[in-house]
Amino acid sequence: MANRAYVSLWSKNFSEATMLEQFERLLETVPFSATRPGFTELVIRAVDPAETSLVERDLRHQPLDAAAVVEMAREYLHADSAYEVQTHWDLCVYNTGLARWQPQPQRLGIICHGEEYDSGAYAEDGHFQADIGFEHLFTGHARLLGPATGSAAPPQHPAEAEFLAVMAQPENLREYHQKTRENIQKLMDWMRAVEQAVPVERYRLWSEGEENFEARLDEILAVR
Repeated sequence: MANRAYVSLWSKNFSEATMLEQFERLLETVPFSATRPGFTELVIRAVDPAETSLVERDLRHQPLDAAAVVEMAREYLHADSAYEVQTHWDLCVYNTGLARWQPQPQRLGIICHGEEYDSGAYAEDGHFQADIGFEHLFTGHARLLGPATGSAAPPQHPAEAEFLAVMAQPENLREYHQKTRENIQKLMDWMRAVEQAVPVERYRLWSEGEENFEARLDEILAVR
């Protein structure tokens, strides 16, 4: 499976009394997909991930805003609970069939960890954690992007070989850089909005495949 990328965020003044208020303020900053707005799922867990979830709400038939989601969660307010929501945001994706870049809805999952949940997992994972999408939407495939442009890793399957052949054209590679930078910039813009809405202490950008995901983003943003 393709690697995914994440944001872990730690907040000041986070407690059982304030966490849902902060969660709501964070959710209000989410840049929803133009075609799939609203939160489409709410899951509430207690104690740790091995326990049966307390709540599983499929909201796809009537997606909710931040205030409505948090209102549903208030009945289950406790420091040993975690609150998970799903939504979508638009990122630039290469459509191989049409041979062009398009904004497409990508899954965005956000979790609020109570400080007693899963034996204090927030210390490592963050008070809030966001699954922001496939890693390659921010870092590119096969090490094509960044200062060592053109030194691509060997393709692992035919679809990747076809994509690399397209990107062998300089104009296509330039557009690849541009669209990937747009995805990174959207992420950075969102982080700035979060910092204005929530008393952020620190945040960490990371992914399943990159040793230093944030450094890779900086490399790609620096290429013009």
